[in-house]
Amino acid sequence: MTEWKNFDLLNPTDEHKMLRDMVKSFVEAEVEPQAHEYNRKEKFNLPLFKKLSDLGLLGITVPEEYGGAGLDAVAVVIAHEELSASDPGFCLAYLAHTLLAVNNLAVNGSDAQKKQYLPGLSNGSLIGAMAMSEPDYGTDALGMTTTAVKKGDRYIINGRKMWITNGAIDDNKTACDFVWLYAKTGEKNGRALISTFMIEKGDKGFYVGQKITNKLGMRASNTAELVFENCEIPADRLVGNEGDSTHHMMRNLEIERVGLAAMALGIARRSLEIMNKYATERHSFGKPLNAYGQIQKYIADSYAEYKASEAYVYDTARRLNLTKEGNRLDSDGVKLVSTTMSKNVADRAIQVLGGYGYVGEYVVERLWRDSKLLEIGGGTLEAHQKNITRDLAKAGL
Repeated sequence: MTEWKNFDLLNPTDEHKMLRDMVKSFVEAEVEPQAHEYNRKEKFNLPLFKKLSDLGLLGITVPEEYGGAGLDAVAVVIAHEELSASDPGFCLAYLAHTLLAVNNLAVNGSDAQKKQYLPGLSNGSLIGAMAMSEPDYGTDALGMTTTAVKKGDRYIINGRKMWITNGAIDDNKTACDFVWLYAKTGEKNGRALISTFMIEKGDKGFYVGQKITNKLGMRASNTAELVFENCEIPADRLVGNEGDSTHHMMRNLEIERVGLAAMALGIARRSLEIMNKYATERHSFGKPLNAYGQIQKYIADSYAEYKASEAYVYDTARRLNLTKEGNRLDSDGVKLVSTTMSKNVADRAIQVLGGYGYVGEYVVERLWRDSKLLEIGGGTLEAHQKNITRDLAKAGL
């Protein structure tokens, strides 16, 4: 008989357990008390965000030599699950900074570029964003129209980027400090050459267009349009070579999608906790709600679906290599499954709570609204279905 060692999938090491306890304590003391207010006001809590640097979370995957914590993909999942269980909007701002901007630079930038920006991005003195989507182009990244033309030792950038989380960091439309930007630099064999650039807040010709308000969910994170009008940057802000963006995107997409799947776990777990507590304490016709079959179905189905997704997400994270691509099949898979699962669990929680579930005081209506974005951002459900089908065909499965 095989002798199995005691292995905790959710906390594989003592370091992971300590990280979870630390983030959970921070969430209870700092994040939860402000979540409802900042959602209602559609405001990004920048001072609270900067406190994440004290926990080493803003540079969670950044090597220690550049000022980061040097942790792995499981640590990323832990941080995103715990933050999202309280305030998914705040967590989305964290993901945009930590995974879309910071991890992208840590994996794809040159040593000089890392030394210049990663310490500030890790200690909270710089806030980062990633800009790919455009008003007319989202999933179709190769169709983007933002251009970068080299002139001497400068690049001139023109175009607009849309739906950029952290694009603006306050109500005055102040731009974030660092933008990881994708732009078209030409064509080769009939295909667009997409290149990667680093933009600083003070660059000439770069500004925030409109701040997107009245969103369905994720209201505690700022979403903005970024405008580039003859924006001039030094040529050394190009990352790698012209046309390298496809590699940059692919290296970072896996951890991005696992992070979004982890957010879905946080939403589902919190919704399940609220639903179960309410159904245990609330009585109808002399019985607790959880004595009725339909309520039992809501709770039991939610628990089973959540636990199945949890196992899939943590196992995928455990096998993920942050420095290179190689597991797109399952990074697409966990996001495809977990995001819809979280929306369904939040929906059932509202149903169990009835009228109370429909108002902000009981949290689940906010979780339900926030969950929808996870089925769209970072790749739509349809994009994941396409990728998975193609990858399975290539693998001959």
